[in-house]
Amino acid sequence: MQHDAHAHHRTERSGAHAGHEGHGATADWPTAARATLHCLTGCAIGEVLGMVIGTALGWDTVPTMVLAIVLAFFFGYSLTLWAVVRAGLSLKAAIGVALAADTLSIAVMELVDNGVLLLVPGAMDAHLSDGLFWGALAFAFLVAFLVTTPVNKWMIGRGKGHAVVHQYH
Repeated sequence: MQHDAHAHHRTERSGAHAGHEGHGATADWPTAARATLHCLTGCAIGEVLGMVIGTALGWDTVPTMVLAIVLAFFFGYSLTLWAVVRAGLSLKAAIGVALAADTLSIAVMELVDNGVLLLVPGAMDAHLSDGLFWGALAFAFLVAFLVTTPVNKWMIGRGKGHAVVHQYH
């Protein structure tokens, strides 16, 4: 079933680019949600790792968030790189695909989830053993998912973002 979905994305992408450079392509909400979950997976790995490291080392908010954001981009791009290199692209071409596919999605996700964390009272001062630490992080990811999904739908509908990756699946 998953392969059928990927075949649909290839067909949708090819049709979208046939003389229209991606304008007017349609993207449905399930496709956008899957693209956002892909992005969220990489972001969450990096974000959690960065927050855990920064919190465990007793760092202040800014260096902890910077580390979390850097790692979120690293792991977000890495998941895409792994998939498209495995599909046969060279590393150089895969880097271009990952940058084109994931940059806006990761940026929006990081802006939103870190903004939410800053707005939750005490979240950035919570310790790893506190429910507030994990609860605020989970809440931030949920809000980021809800905000980023329409962004991904918009990009996919224009043959950009995660639509670029699906031609290699």
